[in-house]
This record gives sequence, C-alpha cells and structure tokens, in this order.
Amino acid sequence: MDIPYIGELYSLGAAVTWAFSVILFKKSGESVHPVALNMFKSILAIVLLLPVLFLRSEFLYDSASGADYILLLFSGVIGIAIADSLVFKGLNLLGAGLSSIINCLYSPFIILFSVLFIGESLGCVQVLGVLLIISAVLTATSLKGRGSVNRHDLILGVICCSLAMAIMGISIVMVKPLLDRSPVLWATGVRLVGGAAGLCVHLLIHPKRRAIIKSMICARSWKYTLGGSFLGGYLAMILWVGGMKYTQASTAAALNQTSNIFVFLFAAWFLKERITVLRALAICAAVLGALLVTFG
Repeated sequence: MDIPYIGELYSLGAAVTWAFSVILFKKSGESVHPVALNMFKSILAIVLLLPVLFLRSEFLYDSASGADYILLLFSGVIGIAIADSLVFKGLNLLGAGLSSIINCLYSPFIILFSVLFIGESLGCVQVLGVLLIISAVLTATSLKGRGSVNRHDLILGVICCSLAMAIMGISIVMVKPLLDRSPVLWATGVRLVGGAAGLCVHLLIHPKRRAIIKSMICARSWKYTLGGSFLGGYLAMILWVGGMKYTQASTAAALNQTSNIFVFLFAAWFLKERITVLRALAICAAVLGALLVTFG
C-alpha cells in the first residue's frame, strides 16, 4: 500500500535526523577528538550498511570498473576522512548554530566545481544565492553576530568549516557522473570504506594516535558518540536515499536543505546556544541562498 508523500517524509526525516545528530556530535566533541569521532562514525556506518547491501544484492556492482572503485575510494578519503574531520573540528570551535550557517557554503562550492569541471552553467539566480550565503556568513561572523566565540576560535572554525565544504564539494562533483549510473547505496559504501581507510592511515602516522584512540572510548561521551554516529552516519543516509528514490530530486534537495534550520533551532533548544537577531537573519539568508543556488 502506497503512503502519500512518503518521499517527502523521508527527506524531511533525513534533515531532522541529521540536525539532531549534529547536536550529539557537538556534545561528543567536548571530549572525543574529531578524527576519532569520524573514525567511529564511518566504521559504524559500514557495519550497519553491509547487511542492507547484501539484502539488496548491491554488495558488489558487476558493471563497475576498477577505475570506478578507485575514484569512489579517493572521493571517500577526501570527502569523509578529511572533510568530515574538519566539520567536527569546526563544530567544536564555533558551536552548532554558527557552524550551520557556515556549512551553507556547501551549495556554492558544488555549483562552482560543477561549472569548472563538468561543464554546468551558472545562472543569475544562482549568483544571487551565492551572494546571499556569503552575506549570511559575513553577518554571522561579525563582532555582533559571533556571540561568545573568541576571535581565534572564530577564524580557525570558519577556516575549518569552509575548507570542509570545499573539499566535500570536490569529492561529490568528481564522482557525480558515476553516481548517476550506479546504485547509490553501493557507491556510498565504497566511499565509506575509502574514508575509513584514510582515517586509519592518518591515525597510524599521527604522533598522538594513542590519545586520539583513547578519546574514542571515553565513557562519559559514548552515548553521544554512538547516538550521533547511528543517526548521522547511517539513519540519515538511509532516509536521504529513500527521499531521492520516492520523490523528485528537486523536492528532496529542498527538504534536505532545511537541516541547517533544524540544527540552528536544536542548538538553541538542547545546547542553550543564544539566538540573536543577526544569527536568525543569517540562517534565513543562508538557507534561502542555498535553495536559490540549488534550483536556480
């Protein structure tokens, strides 16, 4: 029996689920190193995704070439191992509300790299969206907009989040033609393996690897680490795929963009982060800009 608007419900559920996982990641990040948190999230997602791939007969994709696997693995290394670790670092420095505004830069970077590397065009409406997002970021990081975040953490946090969005954008655009002709869950699984492998290599050569690994099993943070990793690394991904499958891509993308609004609101509710007029205006402008960039 078909459920009306099931795709829209999946997409909205993905946005809410991811937003709540960000709050849990923020709490976990108070004692867990960003690399350790990323490692746990990635490994848990792989473990939970394997049974789904077996049930859907997508564990191995016969039509994929060796080059396809290499491309997806490399995309995972930069888009998950590097970018997600930077996201967690920025989240720790800026807080959930402020980082959600900076992370709206993801859409402009996707468009920019699509124009540069796969020949897509940039319209006037998209340019307006980019300007809205940039103005939102500048407003949120101004002296009045940044709140209690000190100058050092603000600069480093903005760099981490912005760089993360740029790297994430590259990692998606480089595999976009492949994603268009491949099962999404299979491609996601291969990227996760690449991300986990990249994190393992990073840990092996990191001089503080013991302290990083020790932080991952911190007793007072395990419930936040486990909860955030399950919700953000696995459930939100499944809901996102469901939304893309059962409704139009444009509708799903619009509903996915609302995750930044939910992060902003949840940060005030659960983390007691202060909502100022400037930040409220900034998140509205940023999300509106992201929608214009996506659909312009």
